[in-house]
Amino acid sequence: MTAESVAPAWMHEQITAEQYDSWSEEQCAGIEIVDGMVVVSPSTTKRHNRLVRILANALEAAAGTEWNADTGFDVRLQDVPLTNRRPDVVVYRADTIDVSPTRPEHVLLVVEVVSPGSETTDRIVKTDQYAKAGIAFYWRVEQAATGVPLVYTYVLDPASRTYRDGDVFTGVVKSSAPFPVEVDLGRI
Repeated sequence: MTAESVAPAWMHEQITAEQYDSWSEEQCAGIEIVDGMVVVSPSTTKRHNRLVRILANALEAAAGTEWNADTGFDVRLQDVPLTNRRPDVVVYRADTIDVSPTRPEHVLLVVEVVSPGSETTDRIVKTDQYAKAGIAFYWRVEQAATGVPLVYTYVLDPASRTYRDGDVFTGVVKSSAPFPVEVDLGRI
């Protein structure tokens, strides 16, 4: 390994919320912070990005004026040690659009589209982290070999801070919780 290919020191040291908040958006893109450590997110595919866009657009249309659905920003799950996750889609209170960082109490639903290499993190680690943070709903979307995505929904049990399984959808997602939404995923 040459000196040019050695990762910067900040990738091997615990990052504080203050340090992270001082970084530019470009520095924060493509990473998450878990227990204060930088985790590099793998690049996404066109199929992944298309599915994320379809979901975000459908959730935005269903959300009404009280909620926004967006992509590409951090949700601060905890300050110490710092844990920032960047879900594929976040449904959050519209009146908090200018509040930074976005915190779990601003968020109603997070959606993660599982990519090769993120299966364990999206199925187990993030499920646990989002539940402990108090986010009411979690959807995990898996891209099946048939081309028709599977959507696993989870609902928070506030007493235990764990998710209970909701419904599993294929092709068309029809859900009344947290608000009426119908998403035709078709063959992605």
